[in-house]
Amino acid sequence: MAQSTPLFVGLDVHKDSIAVAHAQGQSADPPVFLGEIGTRQADLDKLLRRLRAKTPALVFAYEAGPGYGVHRYLTGQGFECQVIAPSLIPKKPGDKVKTDRRNAVDLARLLRSGDLTRVYVPTVEDEALRDLCRARDAARLTLKNAQLRLKAFLLRLGLHYVGRADWTPRIFGTSPRSSVRLRRNKSCFNRPSARSMNRSTGFSVSRPNGSSAP
Repeated sequence: MAQSTPLFVGLDVHKDSIAVAHAQGQSADPPVFLGEIGTRQADLDKLLRRLRAKTPALVFAYEAGPGYGVHRYLTGQGFECQVIAPSLIPKKPGDKVKTDRRNAVDLARLLRSGDLTRVYVPTVEDEALRDLCRARDAARLTLKNAQLRLKAFLLRLGLHYVGRADWTPRIFGTSPRSSVRLRRNKSCFNRPSARSMNRSTGFSVSRPNGSSAP
């Protein structure tokens, strides 16, 4: 049984639209731009029905960036789909004009010629772990920035803590004079810095009297 001639499909994927172009395999004909579709599953199903009428052998490719939802859906339907590294796409010198149409056509043409470099597509579990690491790093940076703002605020009040910065109540000063000065500035002390540290990172920042900031 003769194998079907593959159809190479380039997708320029955005949040609200997908530009589609295809190039016929085993041919030197220029790619054909089909137009733009939506990003819903129903829109992809309609595109697949349209392309299946040409050939059942479909190969898709799109640039990394908008996530892996399209890749997972197309591979789940039994099609080959490549996620391409944008920085490794061959470009002509001086060609700086980029449109959705040109991007889709270029992807289809380069996919047919085998000049695209795919990236690793993580599993759902791997991606969840990545998100967790990114969220933890963002929380760590938020905590660090809140601590720097709080130390600068105390320094402006003339309260310079000398010792290990372990962020216990000792770092805020425990003398009566320090407590009075902090009460005069409790709006600045309790809300911008302490609340940011409490709610953004889960760490509890205490007032000089030992109670937690609201």
